[in-house]
Amino acid sequence: MKHTGKCVVAMVLVAALLAWGFPDWNGGKVCATEATRKKLQEAEDEKKKTEAELGQTKDELQNLNKEKEALQGQLNTLNNQLQEVSNKLEELERMITEKEAEIETTKAELAEAKATEEWQYECMKKRIQFIYETQDYIMLEMFFSSASFSDLINRSDYIEQLSEYDRKKLEEYQQTKELIALAEAKLEDEKKELDDYRAQVEVEKSCVSGLVSKTSTSVAGKKNEISQAESEALAYEQQLIEQEESIKELQEKLAEEIRLSQLAAQSSWRDISEVNFAEGDRYLLANLIYCEAGGESFAGQVAVGAVVINRVLSSVYPDSVVGVIYQGGQFSPVASGRLAAALAGGAATASCYQAADEAMKGNTNVGNCVYFRTPIEGLNGIQIGGHIFY
Repeated sequence: MKHTGKCVVAMVLVAALLAWGFPDWNGGKVCATEATRKKLQEAEDEKKKTEAELGQTKDELQNLNKEKEALQGQLNTLNNQLQEVSNKLEELERMITEKEAEIETTKAELAEAKATEEWQYECMKKRIQFIYETQDYIMLEMFFSSASFSDLINRSDYIEQLSEYDRKKLEEYQQTKELIALAEAKLEDEKKELDDYRAQVEVEKSCVSGLVSKTSTSVAGKKNEISQAESEALAYEQQLIEQEESIKELQEKLAEEIRLSQLAAQSSWRDISEVNFAEGDRYLLANLIYCEAGGESFAGQVAVGAVVINRVLSSVYPDSVVGVIYQGGQFSPVASGRLAAALAGGAATASCYQAADEAMKGNTNVGNCVYFRTPIEGLNGIQIGGHIFY
């Protein structure tokens, strides 16, 4: 609970300091180091950018979900249509099978009728041939064998009835044959119509199947896009968490630097004569000056060297040039590797060495300032070239 309270107080303090600054020992304002303030601003800008990207990704995700739902609705409709077409085809197949069975039955009846026709025709031919060949004999036989005229008439009527029966049966057969032929033709026409309709339904089914396949592919594509968007959103959310943690750390660091700046103003300071510089301090300081102010005027280079030496003299910071320069997170060229490159190549110019000599003699053109940075709105201090010293 104490730690949390301190954090809250520190955060409030930081907010107030950012808005109003801190009074220093010269009546000015004390702000954070250039590197920390710059990193904090960059972190906040990155957070805003990430928030904007997250919002855009969520909007895209919402649109993708709507598109997927619309496609899914289309797919469901198409699947229903496909099922209806498939059911229609099954019914057509059943009807065609029944028609084919009817046609086969009709063909069998027609074949039977043809066989009957042939049999009747053969019978009639034989009777006609028999009557034709033996008509005189029959007539005589009927005449002489008839017991009476009435009997003769009866026999004549019998022959006439027999002939009439044959004609009647032949006509019935012809009619049956014609009806069967008509029925067969009608069934063939119906079957052809069913076949044509089936072909149309097959085309319809193929079309619907193609749409189903295409829509299914679109749905799968949308699902992949949604999955990718969700992954991006999660990544942005995780990035935001990390950025918030980074901002929190930078804010805490900012508060600590402000505290040290105030403390330095109120703490004891050594005299330059009390400092024992080590071998290599001049080379190290000159190259740091080159990295921080190589493009500045000689006065600006001396000011940077003076900030380093002021920290060596202050009881708040390390008591050596090496300790001050390599103190964690204090000078950006150390973290970026520029200082190491400058040291390796001996990049420092003559003016940088001269500025280092002046600073190591205790000469300062920025008083007891222990920080510097590029100018920002609301920051008061001593401006030399492109830096504010405070």
